[in-house]
Amino acid sequence: MRALITCDNQDITNYGFEQLVRKADLCSEIFFAANKTELIQRISVMPQVVVMFDYTRFDFVSADELTILQTRFPEVDWIVFSDDLSYDFIRSLVFNMQNFSILLKDSSLDEIKSCVREVFKGNRFICNRIGNMLLDAPKSIDKHNVKELLTATEQEILKEIALGKTTREIATQRFVSVHTIMTHRKNIFRKLEVNNIHEATKFAMRSGLVDMAEYYI
Repeated sequence: MRALITCDNQDITNYGFEQLVRKADLCSEIFFAANKTELIQRISVMPQVVVMFDYTRFDFVSADELTILQTRFPEVDWIVFSDDLSYDFIRSLVFNMQNFSILLKDSSLDEIKSCVREVFKGNRFICNRIGNMLLDAPKSIDKHNVKELLTATEQEILKEIALGKTTREIATQRFVSVHTIMTHRKNIFRKLEVNNIHEATKFAMRSGLVDMAEYYI
């Protein structure tokens, strides 16, 4: 059975989640992390844990940190249990971070139970209000605006790809594994809806990540 880590500074939320998973006999152990450092220490030794956290009350500073955590700990499943989430943050979470489920603090008990059951089985769950918000929102994002679609790290890697660097060269330069760069590359291609380096390079040049002088050196 998987363990649970709760990361909410409201005791009632931590207690409620603990009671819910215990009654459903879903998890083996339950832990609490008061901050990001404690959380990373725990998931480093429990790579298949489920994490419940309130993004608005925890010490994450941007969605990019969540992207890094998903890449670093690919077997962890996350439940974002919050209020006052921005549309841009929700959209980034839903479309870019496949291991993150979303609940709102005013979700019904039945919906919370459904979410917890699905996440502990390794499935993703998006609550009804978030799903409806995304369906009803106008499709106004410019797909050609690379800087709006990609994280800062992804933009840098796209630039390096466009300038002809190999995956191994980029990994060596960044002191990360080839697998990490391959994951970034796959995410970049998916977000830009392209299938090869040539198409991705056109996006990089169009958005100004690479200028013509750099490209032809």
